[in-house]
Amino acid sequence: MGLSVVQGFTKSLAMTVLSEIGDKTFFAAAILAMRHPRRHVLSGCLGALIVMTILSAVVGWAAPNLISRNWTHHITTILFLGFGLWSLWDAFKDGEAEDFAEVEKELNADLKSNGGETKVNNNKDEDDDKKQSRPFLTQFFSPIFLKAFSITFFGEWGDKSQLATIGLAADENPLGVVLGGILGQALCTTAAVLGGKSLATQISEKIVALSGGVLFIVFGIQSFLSTVES
Repeated sequence: MGLSVVQGFTKSLAMTVLSEIGDKTFFAAAILAMRHPRRHVLSGCLGALIVMTILSAVVGWAAPNLISRNWTHHITTILFLGFGLWSLWDAFKDGEAEDFAEVEKELNADLKSNGGETKVNNNKDEDDDKKQSRPFLTQFFSPIFLKAFSITFFGEWGDKSQLATIGLAADENPLGVVLGGILGQALCTTAAVLGGKSLATQISEKIVALSGGVLFIVFGIQSFLSTVES
């Protein structure tokens, strides 16, 4: 397969950055970083996004082996054009900072349903009992890490960026797609965690959505005009 790693990397990096900036998981990372240690939030969110990127690329890589490359190429073209129109529609119909307020509300509701996450306990015996009765994964990972990981992973599942990564990996070099995707996720997540609310609320969702829509349409047209490699 003579597909260019550099081309897959470049497309994946550009697509990931424009898809993830201003996305719900971007806002979730910013909000969590304001309430919890940044290192746990960053590692949890980034870990989930890396796993999701690799899984998506594997699915995209396997697709041409299950159905003909000709079909996967046409499906990818339709996906890119569809996502481009979807992004442009979102840009004109959504209000500014709407997603941030929505995500903040959801996280606040989750915090209330759990009765708060930090309660001071001075009794050492109670602490030991609590430690033994904790869920299995929390014995090895920070609860904040697990929370950031799960919120990000399930927030990305079935998202436009995940489906676009699958389509891109089916049409481009999967290694380039993975590397570009991981770098893009790292840049966006780090910006969200370090920038927090001040950065998140200054981002123009309309401009990001417009840029992403144009990029998807360009990818779709390029895919439509390109020949299918056998």
